[in-house]
Amino acid sequence: MVAPPEVMERVAKAPQPGEAPLPAPNVAALVRANGTQPEQAGRPAVRFGEQVWSHAELYAEAARLAGLFEARLDPSRPPHVAVLLDNTPDYIFILAAAGLVGACVVGLNHTRREEHLARDISHTDVQLLITEPRHQALLEPILGDLDLPGGLYVGSRFAEDTEPSAELGEPLEEALDKVEAAGGGDPGGMPDVESLWALVFTSGTSATPKAVRCTQRRLLTTGNRMAMLLDLHAEDTGYLSMPLFHSNSLMVGFAPALVIGASVGLARRFSASGFLADVRRYGATWFNYTGKPLSYLLATEERPDDADNSLRIAYGNEGSPAVVEEVARRFGVAVVDVFGSTEGAIALDRSGDPPRGSLGRLRPGVAIVDPDGNEVPRARFDAEGRLLNAEECVGEMVNTQGLGPFEGYYRNDEAMARATRRGWYWSGDLGYIDDEGWVYFAGRTSDRLRVDGENFPSAPIESIVGRHPAVQFVSVYGVPDVNSGDQVMAALVLHPGASFDGGRFAAWVDAQPDLSPKWRPRYVRLCAALPTTATNKVLSRTLQHEKYRADRVGADPVYVRDRGEDAYRPFDAEAEAELHGAFERAGRLAAWDL
Repeated sequence: MVAPPEVMERVAKAPQPGEAPLPAPNVAALVRANGTQPEQAGRPAVRFGEQVWSHAELYAEAARLAGLFEARLDPSRPPHVAVLLDNTPDYIFILAAAGLVGACVVGLNHTRREEHLARDISHTDVQLLITEPRHQALLEPILGDLDLPGGLYVGSRFAEDTEPSAELGEPLEEALDKVEAAGGGDPGGMPDVESLWALVFTSGTSATPKAVRCTQRRLLTTGNRMAMLLDLHAEDTGYLSMPLFHSNSLMVGFAPALVIGASVGLARRFSASGFLADVRRYGATWFNYTGKPLSYLLATEERPDDADNSLRIAYGNEGSPAVVEEVARRFGVAVVDVFGSTEGAIALDRSGDPPRGSLGRLRPGVAIVDPDGNEVPRARFDAEGRLLNAEECVGEMVNTQGLGPFEGYYRNDEAMARATRRGWYWSGDLGYIDDEGWVYFAGRTSDRLRVDGENFPSAPIESIVGRHPAVQFVSVYGVPDVNSGDQVMAALVLHPGASFDGGRFAAWVDAQPDLSPKWRPRYVRLCAALPTTATNKVLSRTLQHEKYRADRVGADPVYVRDRGEDAYRPFDAEAEAELHGAFERAGRLAAWDL
């Protein structure tokens, strides 16, 4: 079993998102209680390498930062503090400090660059920004465009030896010493539990990221729900290797640990090769994941003692059934892979015995509909379980009863209008339903392709192409057709030692009974690695931009297969020039240049 029946029963019985009780009046009360109550204050709270901070020490660090926020934030403006850090203890201390004073933490994605990073900062009304030496170079070209009345601070105490020295802004440690000397510290107030505690950007794999509003209430109730669902206690330790600017680490790692007074062990960034060593060092009992990390773990060399570790349970999403099952077997951990999003407005029923690959059953108010709001037909499968009618059965998951725990996007009326049409919440996630009511994921609305007038999602094609024995990772996306719409392109990462044969691959593609002729990839790109976000989600927008163009794909080989051909052939300079000419003659050079 991926997760034993008792685990799945507990998952099914856990409160639904937004329905868990509030574990404390607000974050400030919880941080103070953890840091001062005798039975809790001395217990570990944060682990980083060989260093350990108790809950009392966490509270003390948070109080110093709270004093800085009180002294430097303009009370006439939103109290928003940006964090451009890896997963270091300062990130945890800042979250706790913001909770003490009712400030809001804006987690910045360090894979964003220049005008995109500047936009994230200005869009969220950031007053004060804290970074570390390794990321200050990202800020240097945009400093002139930023309005930071609260200041820019560079914390160096967790910097690695190879990092540059702190040059921008004010050293964080010196600023804290000044505020502390002036009598700053925990102001002792009780912030409104409805105040914003975090703005969390969506992953933005195919569009501009949106900032999701998260109040203290939402994160505290979510943390309480996750603690119940995972059966966590104060003695447990979570392993946080997914970035803390992402909802997965915030809601499945940090929040439940704070609620129950447990500890977290931090990885500066995810490392498949360092995963087990960290888990064993920290004595981690649970970990969170999203995207491809489970696949990366399986790509490491298997050892006989892989299951000799302290892990009890893992919780995340986007793991394929085969990968989830193999991780559970190899590492001896119950893996709960669920449907989830930063907004959290769609919840599915995981009770019973979900079929392999299912996300769960529809709950009352959750439906899968076409763009006009009509429920789509049920999925049909062949004798081997392959989907036969993806063209008609795939639709968007919606909550017809409203937003659930989702508290809205920050300063984005357009996105809110799109997401709340007809008074429903439109998730942007695609799925289909079998005759028993089980739901299966089919990608994002932004990942749809249109070929010869037919719309279809990319996820089922990825699932099929991913069955090829030489393929380790695959991403399917649309690239412009000469006349209109899209052509199907697949970026492949092959298993080590595997090779690509254009004739054999074409024959294999043609032999797949559930791969519609229109779904067959026109172009194939062989990649050493797929471009991903910091949470290991594939950046489809990057692949779409690079297309098949030699000036964008670098050294990656690209192959093409035209209609009637029985093999993929190299898409060489001559073929590219011919295609460019066709776009020019069709008056579609704008599509070529996108």
